[in-house]
Amino acid sequence: MVQKVALLTAGGFAPCLSSAVGGLIERYTELAPEVEIIAYKHGYQGLLAGDSLAVTDTVRANAGLLHSYGGSPIGNSRVKLTNAKDLVRRGLVAEGEDPLKVAAERLTADGVDVLHTIGGDDTNTTAADLAAYLAEHDYGLTVVGLPKTIDNDVIPIKQSLGAWTAAEMGARFAQNIVGEHNSGSRMLIVHEVMGRNCGWLTAATARAYREWLDGRQWLPEIGLSREAWDVHAVYVPEAEIDIDAEAERLRSVMDSVGNVTIFLSEGAGLESIVAQLESAGEEVARDPFGHVRLDKVNPGAWFSEQFASRLGAEKVMVQKSGYYSRSAAANTADLELIRSMTDLAVDCALRGESGVIGQDEEQDDTLRAIEFERIKGGKPFDIGADWFARMLGEIGQPAPVAAPPAAH
Repeated sequence: MVQKVALLTAGGFAPCLSSAVGGLIERYTELAPEVEIIAYKHGYQGLLAGDSLAVTDTVRANAGLLHSYGGSPIGNSRVKLTNAKDLVRRGLVAEGEDPLKVAAERLTADGVDVLHTIGGDDTNTTAADLAAYLAEHDYGLTVVGLPKTIDNDVIPIKQSLGAWTAAEMGARFAQNIVGEHNSGSRMLIVHEVMGRNCGWLTAATARAYREWLDGRQWLPEIGLSREAWDVHAVYVPEAEIDIDAEAERLRSVMDSVGNVTIFLSEGAGLESIVAQLESAGEEVARDPFGHVRLDKVNPGAWFSEQFASRLGAEKVMVQKSGYYSRSAAANTADLELIRSMTDLAVDCALRGESGVIGQDEEQDDTLRAIEFERIKGGKPFDIGADWFARMLGEIGQPAPVAAPPAAH
């Protein structure tokens, strides 16, 4: 019988964390109001440190407020429970301690029967490591994850929480940024969108932005033209980028339209950028999961350097929509998806069924608790999708060709 539940949010922000926390609290209050709920502060960091807060009656009564906020009320961090060296360095475990054991013993000491993890593939693969350890050592604890990532790249989940909102917010951000196209002549704008390995968010953001353009009225006689406000290139990690050919095409756009706007996934061309930096003797910073620190690499600036002189750009602007997008409150579509997933998450928890809640693409998109061992990151965006190919055709960009497999 479930007596105590713990929640944590981890990894980068997405427009669903606050609402997911609220949804879980509401569902437990509806079905099992006697169950005690705590929340570990700043994700697995709080779990290791034993830093938690109690979900009081006041919080339960007002949990609906969390649906209207972005961010996470209980805080996030990037912690990998199998990276002992990093955790020792950060003072979260002592030298020689097994972080999984520390986490398991904390959950036992706190009397937790169910742990809800809300995060992306790194969060849920870490949850998988913890769930496996708990099962192997007979701790008898249920772990139920919720998939948040604005990249929408978790295998085998059809739609991750927060991704729809992030695309909508990225498009809203672009409305003002692209409005800068006449702040100087021959302007090059690079809108860098989050997406390390997956271009879904960049493509979806471009689509949402162009749908906004479709609903506007234009007055080209005074310089207010759809062509100048449009997206002229969309680059994603899954598609090969022929810099020379694209420079020639975009030079023509610059000459005829007067400006060029590029929507760029931060992971597009990353291997070329890293190779160039390392060949110059520079050390490329990486996070605890081994991922390249994209904020240190700055892909948008690298691409702007490749194109600026070739396009004859007189002014260049690189803007990143990621933090604006990922900290937003969930939109209507995401709120509906969150509600369906949090309801099922609590139902599964109360019957002792572990897994990550999601629409299982390998089982007819059925919403279910997907086995932890099947959860992986890095699901590629389908560059052959009809809507994506149609959009590229409308902006004059050649049909995408799959990029060669990444070297390891």
